[in-house]
Amino acid sequence: MTDTAQSDLDTAGGTARQPLSRERVMRAAVAVADREGIAAVSMRRIGQELGVEAMSLYNHVAGKEALLDAMVDQLAAEVNAAVAALDAPDPTVDWRGALRARALAARQVMLRHRWAPSVLETRTTMSLDIVRYYDGVVGILRAGGFSNDLAHHSLHALGSRVIGFSQELFDPGDAAADGASEELLAAMATQIPHLVEMLGEVAHDDPGSTLGWCDDQSEFEFGLDVLLDGLERRRASTVGS
Repeated sequence: MTDTAQSDLDTAGGTARQPLSRERVMRAAVAVADREGIAAVSMRRIGQELGVEAMSLYNHVAGKEALLDAMVDQLAAEVNAAVAALDAPDPTVDWRGALRARALAARQVMLRHRWAPSVLETRTTMSLDIVRYYDGVVGILRAGGFSNDLAHHSLHALGSRVIGFSQELFDPGDAAADGASEELLAAMATQIPHLVEMLGEVAHDDPGSTLGWCDDQSEFEFGLDVLLDGLERRRASTVGS
């Protein structure tokens, strides 16, 4: 049955159904990922969410990868809206404050969509809205006195933190949740004594602010501030040179 026929049928039965569109499909996919995790996102599952056959979705997205790209578009639009609403410092006066506010606003969006970091890391094409976000980052750096060369180095140094998350050095995945990682570390204590000692003293106990195994709010802000402070020293050393 076509989308139009389905819509007519629902209207005849007393229930008006919105016609499918790329935006509806995208929003449904984001909703499923938010509730059930990114592994739950499939054309079939999104079809169920929208009450249509999975094949109907292919009129609006070409397949699973295109669906993930569409989800990134939605994410990027939310990030840019959050940034646009900021009352951030003037970057010509306080570039660090302006960039810090931008990164923390982006992180709040990431915390609403915890699947986002893993999906962003798999994209082979970049969303135009993501590009616009980074253009704003470069704009802040340039307004703060960075040369183009130092702004380029800064983007590499900041990495994913500038858009609200820290890339994990490693991730034990489900093992961390069921305690298996602690057992594994204990068994390997003689081989990795420094890591075992460190992890025995360090605990992340704020799941509400956590995007990854070791990416909670305090770690994110610590790393961001270290980088911003270091970049300011580098920027200051180049002024007038």
